[in-house]
Amino acid sequence: MATVTPARPNDATPKTKPGSLAIYVILGAALFAFLQAFWLLSPILLSFLLILLVTLALNPVISWMRGLGGGREIPTGLVTVGLLLLIALTGWALFGPMKASVITLAARVPEYWERMQKPLIKMEQHAVLSEAKLQAEVSSEIAVDAAATGQPEPPRPAPQPVPPPAASESGSIRASLSDLLYGVAGGFSAMAFNAAQMLVVLVTVFFGVIFTLMNPRPIIGALFVLTPERHHDQALAIARRIGEFVPRWAGATLAGMATIGLLVFVLMWPIFGFMDALVLGLMAGVLEVVPFVGPLLSVVPALLLALGQGGMTPVWVVVAYLAVQALENNVILPLIMARGMKVHPVAVMFSVLLCVAAFGVLGVLVAAPLVAIVAILHDELYRKRFLPTVTDADLDRLARTALREKRAVAR
Repeated sequence: MATVTPARPNDATPKTKPGSLAIYVILGAALFAFLQAFWLLSPILLSFLLILLVTLALNPVISWMRGLGGGREIPTGLVTVGLLLLIALTGWALFGPMKASVITLAARVPEYWERMQKPLIKMEQHAVLSEAKLQAEVSSEIAVDAAATGQPEPPRPAPQPVPPPAASESGSIRASLSDLLYGVAGGFSAMAFNAAQMLVVLVTVFFGVIFTLMNPRPIIGALFVLTPERHHDQALAIARRIGEFVPRWAGATLAGMATIGLLVFVLMWPIFGFMDALVLGLMAGVLEVVPFVGPLLSVVPALLLALGQGGMTPVWVVVAYLAVQALENNVILPLIMARGMKVHPVAVMFSVLLCVAAFGVLGVLVAAPLVAIVAILHDELYRKRFLPTVTDADLDRLARTALREKRAVAR
């Protein structure tokens, strides 16, 4: 009778194939290499994102012009010529007044430095006199204490003359301020390098957008090549939603830029005149594309011009920009930007921080649309699968319950 050998438990355990283990090792090594080289790849990724966003924003215009007759080449050429004319006119409008403003400010810098040094010298002299007075008082107290205890009085130090300002300047407040200014001036080399890098990215994006607008189908088709066939319908729905959102975002952004630029121009015209007001309006409009930080940066050139004029001009400039910010936060953003974006400001703030850390200064250009794109991906990939019956009203009710809020009674 044959003896049946029982199977050992280890025989039933599936073994990992050497091929699958090698795939995981290769993927891990590729991910590690990508993270290590991300600082080199970030300008390339940023350029690709900007090319896609600008192409999707301009595609409705190209499609409308193409509907009038012809292919995509002529509409793309017309849009390119329009963009070049806009850049040239903006540069021409900025160059002349900015050059005059810089020359005026440079001529006034010695006067500003002299005004700044006078109170600093007074502070230094008061500090030296106070220190001599304190030393005399301390010496007197020591002498009184020694007389009270019967100990011999220690010799008093000879009075030191007050040093001239030049003798103590090495450790003075003015020296610290000078070192700070030299440090700021030394940082211009790093700023120049970053500016050169940004210029390379922008030039790459400009030509990339032109070539992509002429024939965007291969680029969009490549995204479907990377997606498994069974998920093509879902990928198509995501692509359509993103394609509908990006033009709305671009239109809302341009409308906000034009409105802010026009407001700044109108308010600065009576203060600085037509040309300087035009420059400040253009700069405020361009910087409006940078969330949160752009409006703050737009105040700097206006304050520099105001300091050059002196008097109450800086105060009026600050009041005018505060009025613009009040209108932007209470009127422009709710009426214009919110309709096109529909994203929470806190999400945009964190997106700005992440994009700047990942892509540098130009990362702020893709921060706001990336928030909306991530929201679209969440709706299509996660919410439809794991929250198919949950509505926005349900989410709002759950949030109210978590915050222990009571729903307002409708009148």
